[in-house]
This record gives sequence, C-alpha cells and structure tokens, in this order.
Amino acid sequence: MSREPEGTGSGSASLWGRIACLWAAAFAGLHFYWAVGGDVGLSISAGPLAAERPLWFVVAALWGVGALCLLGALLAWLLARPGLRGVPALLVRWLGWGVSALLLVRGVGIEVLLLTDTTHLDTSVSEEQRAWTLALWNPWIIAGGLAFGLAALRSRRHTFVGADRRRGLADPSDTP
Repeated sequence: MSREPEGTGSGSASLWGRIACLWAAAFAGLHFYWAVGGDVGLSISAGPLAAERPLWFVVAALWGVGALCLLGALLAWLLARPGLRGVPALLVRWLGWGVSALLLVRGVGIEVLLLTDTTHLDTSVSEEQRAWTLALWNPWIIAGGLAFGLAALRSRRHTFVGADRRRGLADPSDTP
C-alpha cells in the first residue's frame, strides 16, 4: 500500500476548475458586452448578423449563450470544490465531461471543416471571419473544452482519494 503526500491531486482539481470557471465567465462577459450593443470582435465572429442584430440573434446567441456560460462557470466552480461527495459529485463530474465533449466537438469540428473547406463556404462567410475563427475563436473554445475535461478528470481523483485517505488508503484501487 503506497501513500501519497497530503494534498496530492486536490490542487490540480481546484486549479483546473478555477481555470474553467474563469474561461466560462470571460466568455459570458464577452457575450453580454455584445448583447448590450458592444461590437468589438462581433463582426468577425458573427458576420452579417453582427450588423443586422435581429432580435432572435440578440436573445438566443448573445444573451442565451452568455447565460449558458454563467451556468458553465457555476459548474466549473463546483468541479473545483473539494467537499462534493456522492450523487451530486457524480452529476457534476458527468456534466463537466458533457460540457468538455460539447466544446471540443464544436471547436475541433468547425476547425476541421474550415481547414478542409468541405462545406464550400458561401460568400456569407468572409475570409476575415474564417481566419479569425481558425486563429482565435476555435482555439479559445478548444481551450475551454480541455479545461472542463481536466477539471472533471481531476475532480474524480480528488473526490475519491480524499475519501480513501480518511480510511487510510492512498488510491481507490488499494482495497484491504
């Protein structure tokens, strides 16, 4: 039976949860800025919709995505908490994995589509919009997916290792 020093694993769970929380809060702030009329960066993200700003776009794509990002920040904060146990911890972890998968599939999928030009983009997507999506927006989304995935991964280890240390075990697989 091997023992790990106290605190091993808990720091990285909190760190990745905090990084994911900051990522989601920053993304929420950007969407709220755009929703109240800000336009820096919106035209290279949303193309013609940025100029038109139809009501459905402002409500769903700006306010709605901003609200979802705030929920993501709450989820990431919960992933960073050391005291979560049982079913709530399992639910938070699975939601963390789900957010990670969604962000990674979206980020990598759009990146691949743009790089391979399999969609034969029409004229509504400008070259500038395509370049910024490849260079800034998708890498940012992929970084968020990785942060949520690492937070979910480390929260599992943190939750079980902490419980097993109280029983005198260093690892959940070390059973008496």
